[in-house]
Amino acid sequence: MTTTRQNGSLYTNIHNKIATIEFGHPASNSFPSDLLERLSKELITVGAKEEVAVIVLKSEGEKAFCAGASFDELVAIKNLEEGKQFFSGFANVINAIRTCGKLVIARVQGKTVGGGVGLLAACDYVLATEQAAIKLSELTIGIGPFVIEPAVSRKMGIGATAELTLDATSWKNAYWAKEKGLYAKVFENTKELDEEVEILSEKLASYNPVALAEIKKALWRNTENWDTLLAERAAVSGELVLSDFTKTALAKFKK
Repeated sequence: MTTTRQNGSLYTNIHNKIATIEFGHPASNSFPSDLLERLSKELITVGAKEEVAVIVLKSEGEKAFCAGASFDELVAIKNLEEGKQFFSGFANVINAIRTCGKLVIARVQGKTVGGGVGLLAACDYVLATEQAAIKLSELTIGIGPFVIEPAVSRKMGIGATAELTLDATSWKNAYWAKEKGLYAKVFENTKELDEEVEILSEKLASYNPVALAEIKKALWRNTENWDTLLAERAAVSGELVLSDFTKTALAKFKK
């Protein structure tokens, strides 16, 4: 089932210590700012619950996992403050995953672009299908994946991040993403994917919660500066999006 709500949808279901957070948007599960803000808050709220041992993050439908940030909002940016605020959306989600205190598993059924790749890179464990290709197309419109770069580089390394960023018109397939460390496992279809998500999340939920919390901290060591770093990166993107180059590129793209 795919939502028709223009601001998108966000639902959380908690069962047997597993919190499943599902987001959706009619435009290929892209994120308007409002939905990014709701997801950030939900991750922190759910992460603080004692009855939750692990979080599963998924998106609606059978096609795209996430088409990145809202294109309509991107085109509508008029000044630096609006630009910084827009690009802070994914920064806040990444930082929420980082600080929520619970391990986050991503369930990826399809293609992911731009900010969505940063979202996956921030998750602690990612399971995907063969359809889950990825692309960072930001350079084609005169900006860059500045906000998500720390998360992508942390997970995949500088080499893979550079390849993804500079080859901005090409899709990288799911097996490439697995080879580079973004995905832990790749499955032929969503049935196999969902079975593995269930098995893994149930196993994790049965482990010592203190050990899980400590391993989360250990995995995220040396990222304490990300609140500041990602805000600075959002400002860089906010400035670039106002450039004549980007305005022209966006106008062409919109047509």
